[in-house]
Amino acid sequence: MNKEWFKLVVAAFFEVGWVIGLKHAESVLAWSGTALAIYVSFYLLIASGKKLPVGTSYAVFTGLGTAGTVLAEIVLFGVPFQWIKVMLILFLLSGIVGLKLLTDSHGHEERETV
Repeated sequence: MNKEWFKLVVAAFFEVGWVIGLKHAESVLAWSGTALAIYVSFYLLIASGKKLPVGTSYAVFTGLGTAGTVLAEIVLFGVPFQWIKVMLILFLLSGIVGLKLLTDSHGHEERETV
């Protein structure tokens, strides 16, 4: 996995952190951590978007963030487990993998020639 994709995955990890922080932060320290996570996630998203296609970067960022947030709610905050949620997350993640596979190493969408 090249450096830009790694930045994007780390950005999505920080996205999960700030989304959880928006819901659960109650102290100045927690709000500071949330603000830092917002900064880091968007900094890395913008940095990876300089080399990767912007649409693909944003789709991967939001998809991984969504999947991570739902899983964190289940694991960390006791939200009831539902198989349909897990199946839909897996479907979402398969789309993200598909986008990764269709993006060449130079960050351009591969075009199918007829």
